Amino acid sequence: MIIVMAANVPQASVDRVVGEIEKMGCKAHLSRGTFRTVIGAVGEEGSIDQHHLSTLDGVEKVMPIMTPYKLASREFHEEDSVVQIGGGSVRRQLVGGKHALSIAGPCTVENHDMLWRIARHVKEGGATVLRGGAFKPRTSPYSFQGLGETALKWLRECGDELGMPICTEIMDTRQVEAVNKYADLFQIGARNMQNFDLLREVGKTQKPVLLKRGLAATVKDWLLSAEYVLSQGNRGVILCERGIKTFEDSVRYTLDITSIPVVRKLSHIPIIIDPSHAAGKRDYVCALATAGIAAGAHGTLIEVHYNPSEAQCDGPQALLPEMFREVMGQLRAIAKIMDKQFPA
Repeated sequence: MIIVMAANVPQASVDRVVGEIEKMGCKAHLSRGTFRTVIGAVGEEGSIDQHHLSTLDGVEKVMPIMTPYKLASREFHEEDSVVQIGGGSVRRQLVGGKHALSIAGPCTVENHDMLWRIARHVKEGGATVLRGGAFKPRTSPYSFQGLGETALKWLRECGDELGMPICTEIMDTRQVEAVNKYADLFQIGARNMQNFDLLREVGKTQKPVLLKRGLAATVKDWLLSAEYVLSQGNRGVILCERGIKTFEDSVRYTLDITSIPVVRKLSHIPIIIDPSHAAGKRDYVCALATAGIAAGAHGTLIEVHYNPSEAQCDGPQALLPEMFREVMGQLRAIAKIMDKQFPA
């Protein structure tokens, strides 16, 4: 249920509505627009007294939200959400609305020197957030699994020195405390998109969450997963389209370009793309990245390595630094046409 408050209503009226919603055993979620405040009332079906809420001072109208993803929907929050990443010791970055974001770095942190070298390359190339895997979900249990907290410490050190927020993947609820200590942005991988306990736990941290689409998930499934994070009061959700499984075998996955306008119509949440995992081959990454921005995405997540042939994870899809620099020039030009802007 959404309760639309009248324009310029006093805060006391908003507080009264929130109090009544909580008395019904439901949670109240506020969305403040330019002129109006909208309150989302979320709870068990039949627990919300729509008539009573409609009689309260300052309430303009009360309407049910028809979509199953309540807080992620445009019905609840009509304007594009803008998510903040970092701040404090690193430069604050914004994504959503007219703000575009470039996340880049190695698939996994292999060693200290390699991380620093790639971090400098991606910053010089135009990346605004540094990514690197500390815990790696691998198909084979015998493949390199990441360096864990050691890698997290190196990422934090590198991010602080270069002024870049840090993005890294989390795989398990037991890792939340450690990753929260070092990272600025949680990444939930495709295989964990429906790990609902993990989604709740990262939601409780109130730190931004990058939620990748599952390998065979519908847009509805994806938005319902975002709802788990939002339901904890965490508004910092960013969606990431990274390709889905289809019958096509010429690339690793099929980047679903249509998901970008579909998500933007249904939801206020920012959406970026991961052309690296979709393509699986560096030759196609630049084309997919530019197509995603042209379709309305708010940014990209791109893997970069100075020596891909020796990378311990996903070397064939990693761009060389000069390739990354080139594609960022193209992305800036397209973003400008789409009324978005990457930070200088």
